Amino acid sequence: MLKHELQNLLSGIGKAKHENLIQTISDYLAAGKAAGKKFENTKRSKQAEEKLITEYINQHVLSKIFIDENRFIARGAEQKVYLDKDGVNVLKLNTGIFYHNWNDYLNSLMIHNFFFPATKYTLLGFINNEDGLCAAIKQPYVVANEITNLEKVKRFMENNGFILKRYNDYYSNSLGIIAEDLHDENVLSKDGVLFFIDTVFYLTDAFYNAD
Repeated sequence: MLKHELQNLLSGIGKAKHENLIQTISDYLAAGKAAGKKFENTKRSKQAEEKLITEYINQHVLSKIFIDENRFIARGAEQKVYLDKDGVNVLKLNTGIFYHNWNDYLNSLMIHNFFFPATKYTLLGFINNEDGLCAAIKQPYVVANEITNLEKVKRFMENNGFILKRYNDYYSNSLGIIAEDLHDENVLSKDGVLFFIDTVFYLTDAFYNAD
């Protein structure tokens, strides 16, 4: 069942557990939870999680993240975007402002990677700057060559069990997951193919049900 697969993914159970730093940090924030315990709706404050993340970074000497300000290409409410030196990826510094805490943000990244592997997020680490603590993530750089057809986005989401609720926000009743802001700046179209580059997923209480 898809819902159980996602629950296992976010709880660190299954083949994707050690896939990348996203799951590693998520596991660290969930420290103390018994191995194999089912995914639960437990929350810490964002400030408390920032202390834990900083603790992890200090304990595990992660590679220093260098941001070349000359390669800045865009800024949104939640992040700054830079073209990576390889020219095939972008680097994003995300403040997680759209989320109650950092674990919610990490869950959103993992859900995105599950549904949209073509634009997979790779967490490089965290840095502190004038915006506060920011997640540094890498993602394939997509250059659109046509206008995104939002009806096509709607059909795609419906095929994956999500129903349009309002504007460009969707909800999956079977999964208990909200997907927001799927407008034509966050979903690009290239050669007839949709590329979801900036998604915002939220888990509702229904996601944690065992059904």
